[in-house]
Amino acid sequence: MKQLPIIIAQFAVALNLLLTTVPAAFAQTTTFCNPVNVDYGYCPIPDFVTNGKHRATADPAIVLFRGNYYLFSTNQWGYWYSDDDMLHWHFIARHFLKPYHHVFDDLCAPAPFVMNDALYVFGSTTTLDFPIWRSTNPGANEWSEAIGAFKVAAWDPDFFYDDDGRLYLYYGSSDKYPIFGQEIDPKTLQTIGAKKELIRLHEEVHGWERFGEHNDDVFLKPFIEGAWMTKHDGKYYLQYGAPGTEFSGYGDGVYVGKQPLGPFVYQEHNPFSYKLGGFARGAGHGATFADNYGSWWHVSTIVISVKNNFERRIGIWPAGFDKDGVLHCDTDYGDYPLYLPSANKDSSGMIAGKRSTGWMLLNYNKPVLVSSTYGGFCANNAVDENIKTYWCAASADKGEWLQSDLGTVSTVRAVQINYADQDATIMGKQPGLFHQYNIYSSLDGKDWQLLVDKSKNESDIPHDYVELPKPVEARFIKIENVHVASGKFALSGLRVFGIGHGQRPDAVENFVALRGDSERRNVWLKWRAVDTATGYTIRCGVAADKLYNNIMVYAGTNEYYWSGMDADKPYYFQIEAFNENGISDKAPVIQAK
Repeated sequence: MKQLPIIIAQFAVALNLLLTTVPAAFAQTTTFCNPVNVDYGYCPIPDFVTNGKHRATADPAIVLFRGNYYLFSTNQWGYWYSDDDMLHWHFIARHFLKPYHHVFDDLCAPAPFVMNDALYVFGSTTTLDFPIWRSTNPGANEWSEAIGAFKVAAWDPDFFYDDDGRLYLYYGSSDKYPIFGQEIDPKTLQTIGAKKELIRLHEEVHGWERFGEHNDDVFLKPFIEGAWMTKHDGKYYLQYGAPGTEFSGYGDGVYVGKQPLGPFVYQEHNPFSYKLGGFARGAGHGATFADNYGSWWHVSTIVISVKNNFERRIGIWPAGFDKDGVLHCDTDYGDYPLYLPSANKDSSGMIAGKRSTGWMLLNYNKPVLVSSTYGGFCANNAVDENIKTYWCAASADKGEWLQSDLGTVSTVRAVQINYADQDATIMGKQPGLFHQYNIYSSLDGKDWQLLVDKSKNESDIPHDYVELPKPVEARFIKIENVHVASGKFALSGLRVFGIGHGQRPDAVENFVALRGDSERRNVWLKWRAVDTATGYTIRCGVAADKLYNNIMVYAGTNEYYWSGMDADKPYYFQIEAFNENGISDKAPVIQAK
């Protein structure tokens, strides 16, 4: 009889695992995870793939048209739309350029906008003969030329249709020239008056605008680019990207004005979109938009930049305006599962008071077993929270596998599978690509249960994210390859999310910020390490109650040197530790004067 409780417990676990193998398609998915899981095209430019063929896009913009979300980005030979959920993106193939414009690519940094119940789109150009396209039924791929030749050579363009019926153009991408603005006749789609210089970089004051991975490559001039205009509460928010798309510190800043063409004043809290650490880094050259329920989001560029500086992805982050009209973007834990848009929100626009699920990463740097390894692409690269590194199997054969040990039994809620490009053979946008795999879970590493069945999937899912229909108790997660889109079976991240059964880390102590007089844009942050922490989130800003920026630092260090401050402002910092069990209490706010 002593064995009866054990048998009952084992039966309960087995029943739970059986119930949770129901395909996720039958359950309502309420979350998503960055990078966005769309069928990114492969780089089409021969000079850009000399270090390996790879997927690439950037410069995204999302607009809401007749209740659907439309997503445009660079070199995709089409666009995506989502039916009111911002999770399932459907690709529509279309070549917007005329044959004589470019041989290898498509629209670069496309500019979609809605005017008079129609969706328009225009791409970057250095010539004066690009068309502006118009559609009243973009979901059916029905487009016509609104104008055959737009007479402005606008790179990184953005059109803004104001509620008074006037139309404006913003553009510029340069390490020499500013962002320009100009009024456009909404009927003829040609210019009204001369272009106007609007904003420039001031990297001598704004540390985050300096070039380089750590904002310290001052021998090169930074780029200002990616203009986007948002109107809120009667104010005009002119957004821009800097300092360079290939860096983790690629972010978006904002100037605010009372008129569409300025004058504009630098927002005290900048950059407003910024993501230095974590798996998905970089949050620049993007677009701010409201969903169907009135909540704000910011879509932007995520950096990989391994096979080429322009190897990039797309991220969507919660955003908003505070009571003082400050535009901010909430990228803290922004590459962990987030809630999708929902009508179930409070007065602040947050779902149940928050956008984050609270699910933690369960397998950071935990033990990994694999079926094989190709070259130096070692197994632990799949769990190191670095999108630039990846594990690669010796082949693309069915049956290649990777097993991740969570260290202890945990409650698993979701899994993200991030494929890497190794020995890919594709260039451009290719139809018919697909991934197939199975994921298994186990309590002991011996008895396995099928957790996710994608063995018959027929879609291209390079950053697949699966929210389980029910939580599962597991210690081991194993992915087994069935088919990859191109190249070998390679993963930059097999990321398992949920909640561990242990204790969350203690609060961080002895947190200090050292800022000297010789270089006011830099600060040295240091703290006492927490032994049980997986990592730390440092929040920062120019007001103690508006710590809108964050830096995620994984364990193995207890210091961070940040070069992104404005030289002429005091800064405030706060730190918290996190692990697979949750987030610690926040340490007291400190000031670097």
